[in-house]
Amino acid sequence: MSSAPSAHVGRYFCPEEALDRAALAAHQRCKLAALLAEILPTNRFYRHKLAGLTFDPERDLADQLSFTTRAELERDQRENPPYGSNLTYPLERYVRLHQTSGSTSGRPMRWLDTTETWDWWKKCWGTIFAAAGITRADRIFFPFSFGPFVGFWGAFDSAVALGNLCLPAGGMTTPARLKFMLDNACTVVCCTPTYALRMAEVAQEQGVDLPGSPVRALVVAGEPGGSIPATRQRIEAAWGARVFDHTGMTEIGPIGFECLEAPGGVHLNETECIAEVIDPETGKPVGDGEPGELILTNLGRFGSPVLRYRTRDRVRVTRGRCACGRWLARMEGGILGRYDDMITVRGNNFFPATLEDVIRRFTAVAEYRVEVDDGNALAEISVEVEPAPGADGPDLAKAVARAMGETFPFRAAVKAVPSGALPRFEMKAARVVRKKA
Repeated sequence: MSSAPSAHVGRYFCPEEALDRAALAAHQRCKLAALLAEILPTNRFYRHKLAGLTFDPERDLADQLSFTTRAELERDQRENPPYGSNLTYPLERYVRLHQTSGSTSGRPMRWLDTTETWDWWKKCWGTIFAAAGITRADRIFFPFSFGPFVGFWGAFDSAVALGNLCLPAGGMTTPARLKFMLDNACTVVCCTPTYALRMAEVAQEQGVDLPGSPVRALVVAGEPGGSIPATRQRIEAAWGARVFDHTGMTEIGPIGFECLEAPGGVHLNETECIAEVIDPETGKPVGDGEPGELILTNLGRFGSPVLRYRTRDRVRVTRGRCACGRWLARMEGGILGRYDDMITVRGNNFFPATLEDVIRRFTAVAEYRVEVDDGNALAEISVEVEPAPGADGPDLAKAVARAMGETFPFRAAVKAVPSGALPRFEMKAARVVRKKA
């Protein structure tokens, strides 16, 4: 099949997005060879890890490169403080510092970018915006605290470079942010799914008509909510606007995006990464459309790359031509969960995203919290639900418990708590609390 751009290419950020699978694979091999040639002489982390490698772009990647894990990178930063040895250039070349939101060890990883690699971030975000049909005419609102977490930093800088009017709203209360957004007739909002729901909650309390506002699109990230059907439907109904899910990682970059034409799935921008899906137990690849762990190699972040990175994200990837014209891999339903977050109750495995999809079906649930007691031989789960104004708490708790019993092969204790009892979040929500002995 021809690799010529499709009729849709006018909306693409770069013409490579229109390549067919064969042309895309050749493009990736070329970029990976250039990346390895650049990093192996000077990047101490990968020079040691890949000692003796002679890369053959025609051979299978798995036969030449081992996995990179977060544990390796964390250990490297402990042993080579403060930034580790995964740096290709002298420290003076780096201009941006961001860090992860933490890990099971409680230590965030620090990540550096050069001017060139930050330009790569902005290019990737340009693809995300273009795929969502966002143009230079849009005014983009960022209700985001601009701290060391990478969050929407790249989105903001990319939108500025693309010529959009960008409105930062860090350090403001939610009511003040809503007023600021409306006063400036913003058309696009970038935030977490949780904060999209929080702004909608406050808007309802204050009598603000969000569906009547100029906002037509929300680009959400940081949590799986953008691809959880019940959460997505709730955000879209509250705002009267289309939700576009985005996935990325501090270590990897902004790789995942949802296209305008085919909601319900997230493309992986394979012009800038190589995506694999493996069985997390065996490390072997799984078939197209089968669930497994996402493995990513970024191809444009020369200053601090990751090769065959085990994301611990559970995905179901399909590869074929999308309605948008792209041949890029697509995560059906977005990120389905994180293997590290999997909950086991009486021998049954499930992910917090599945639980959220059940609870968010009830519009009377303003907020919720899940407690998993791992202290006993058989784990127990309990759920607190905070009813929306006017809702009957006990009746709501019974309805949620009944829905959970119909979905999962175990019972969960569900109780209603008073209005305002549960915390609200601006960035990543922490709704699952684990108790251990």
